[in-house]
Amino acid sequence: MARLRVHNFTISLDGFAAGPRQHLEEPLGEGGLQLHEWIFQARSMHELQGRDGGETGVNDDLFRARTAGVGATIMGRNMFGPVRGPWPDESWRGWWGEDPPFGHDVFVLTHHLRADLAMRNGTAFRFVDAAPHQVLDLAMRAAGGQDVVLGGGPATIRQFLAAGLVDEMHLAIAPVLLGEGERLFGAPAGGYHRLLVLRADLFGGHRPRPRHPHARDGQVRDRFCRPPHRRNLL
Repeated sequence: MARLRVHNFTISLDGFAAGPRQHLEEPLGEGGLQLHEWIFQARSMHELQGRDGGETGVNDDLFRARTAGVGATIMGRNMFGPVRGPWPDESWRGWWGEDPPFGHDVFVLTHHLRADLAMRNGTAFRFVDAAPHQVLDLAMRAAGGQDVVLGGGPATIRQFLAAGLVDEMHLAIAPVLLGEGERLFGAPAGGYHRLLVLRADLFGGHRPRPRHPHARDGQVRDRFCRPPHRRNLL
């Protein structure tokens, strides 16, 4: 069965998914870029950028898995770009240039609609003003039986969590403290009663590594394990 999943979404030790004062030069907010050092070091990211080198291992495996079995993506407008309010024109085409790393339909949630934006590598940005369950229906149809990825940002993920629509989450907890910014988790009425933590791995090494918890539908439980004793927590 196709799932709605969050994958490779990184937060700081103090729970922030983006730093403060996001703008064109700081799309992840001040200090937010350091959350994703584990991705920038991965060989699969180097390949995506047309560069040689990069590290292999679990971080690389997890980043590669971001596209496995995925047929559509949902994201909030802030993840698509820095423009707020009505679009002054349609010159903004996303952070990723003419070859975004998707290759499928991407549904952008916004109250300010604009025409669909087709890119040259098969990515098509579709701007929608609809409730989470309606957007998910559109994305599931576009995915053709494959999974749908919920890309972010934090406010968008919170909406889908509150609606009980997220089937699986993979979070990377980076070993950094931001102090301020935008948090992923808030305080929804009734709590996150549908999340079951299946596994959380803490990886060691000479450089700090992120912790990678996985959660699925169910009640919240939390245990941690260290390699080599990795297992699902059911």
